[in-house]
Amino acid sequence: MKKKILFGGESWTSFTTHVKGFDTFTTSIYEEGIEYIAKSIEKAGYELVYLPGHKIAEKFPYTVKELAAYDCIILSDIGSNTLLLSDKTFKQGKKTPNRCQSIASYVKNGGAFLMIGGYLSFSGIDQKARYGQTALADILPVTCINGDDREEHPEGIKPQMQMLHPALVDLPEKWPHFLGYNKVLPKQDCPVPFTINDDPLIAFGKFGKGSTAVFTSDCAPHWGPKEFLSWKGYDILWKGILDYITQK
Repeated sequence: MKKKILFGGESWTSFTTHVKGFDTFTTSIYEEGIEYIAKSIEKAGYELVYLPGHKIAEKFPYTVKELAAYDCIILSDIGSNTLLLSDKTFKQGKKTPNRCQSIASYVKNGGAFLMIGGYLSFSGIDQKARYGQTALADILPVTCINGDDREEHPEGIKPQMQMLHPALVDLPEKWPHFLGYNKVLPKQDCPVPFTINDDPLIAFGKFGKGSTAVFTSDCAPHWGPKEFLSWKGYDILWKGILDYITQK
């Protein structure tokens, strides 16, 4: 039986205002950035269940029991407010389970968790993702910084290997460049096999019976350029991380 992955995030809707002299009109477009990593996850032999951002508030599991149906939870570029503020709480003023607490308990009970970078990962743009102020801070193998944590590098920067790690032994030696990442701080007793600009790029941690990992740049544009998305190590990277954190 295939291991099951629940992936939340990597989608967005954009509104554009067109100004043509006296008149204006708006257009909208819905887009997803899941396609690249989705292929890698499925190629690695996992069953992928995808929840785009607009479905997370109402469809993401609330309880540890519900989360236990999955071997790994992945969040990518979706802020904590979407998990914390369902319609029942935000619109109706009702109590609901704290899903950040549920994910943390799920990990400590033996689950696996991966956070991937983006404008609404870790602390995020203008600190709007704010995961460092949630229960997920207890199970992340890095520490979120206060404030806007984006590191924008249009000039391109490449990772540096700091140590060998069993999850990443099959990666090619040469990495492509990245265009940015979320700045985080290393956490004691959590290995950081790769850094970027001297900050953690990949880190692993053990919490209770479970395992977690982070990748602080993006699995899709814009921080992940086409050179990364077409890199021969792209599939190897995600398979290595997932195989490692989901092993029992």
